[in-house]
Amino acid sequence: MAGDVAGTMTFDLCVVTDARLSRGRTHMEIARLAIRGGATWIQFREKDASTREMIERGRELRGLTREAGATLIVNDRVDVALAIDADGVHVGQEDMPAGIARRLIGPELLLGVSARSVEEAVQGERDGADYLGVGPIFPTSTKHVEAPPIGLDGLTALVAQVRIPVVAIGGIHDSNVEAVVDAGADGVAVISAVVNALDPEEAARILRVRIMAAKAHRS
Repeated sequence: MAGDVAGTMTFDLCVVTDARLSRGRTHMEIARLAIRGGATWIQFREKDASTREMIERGRELRGLTREAGATLIVNDRVDVALAIDADGVHVGQEDMPAGIARRLIGPELLLGVSARSVEEAVQGERDGADYLGVGPIFPTSTKHVEAPPIGLDGLTALVAQVRIPVVAIGGIHDSNVEAVVDAGADGVAVISAVVNALDPEEAARILRVRIMAAKAHRS
């Protein structure tokens, strides 16, 4: 049942890998540094590799995350998630429909669904999502989406309409992450703020500290 697996997961800081932004570092190097800095889960995002290459890289990440006690989610690719025994898969509005993804992965794996509006969020929850990736919160050049940023008010309004965890993404960095958590996000996902940083470990550490401080203040 959606939500059961998510109940055991720490939705603090997710780092989404992206080889095109990593300053020449591999997915493994980024993931290792991010986890050292405090990332609680890694989302393996690869747009340019073959399926075989994704499986090979994914298996390496699976070993790393298991050893570190971190969660591994595969972006878009249900087949790769199943092949590497990942903890789950995340699908966008243009990817495999969430209801089909849920049937394929079964009840034990995590299913994340991207949402840019209350309507998409509510539908994602109905389709069996364990959590929602909501955004973009702020303007961002990392993900090319037509929808405008929903802002902090939009995030708060969306959180109020669903019962599953909400993970905010889009234009989030160390100077605005606390405001995002204050607005109701259960967790934060970042790409360039860590992947493109000169020191990904330190970037992740600063984000995690500020996320936890905001959560403590909110509670």
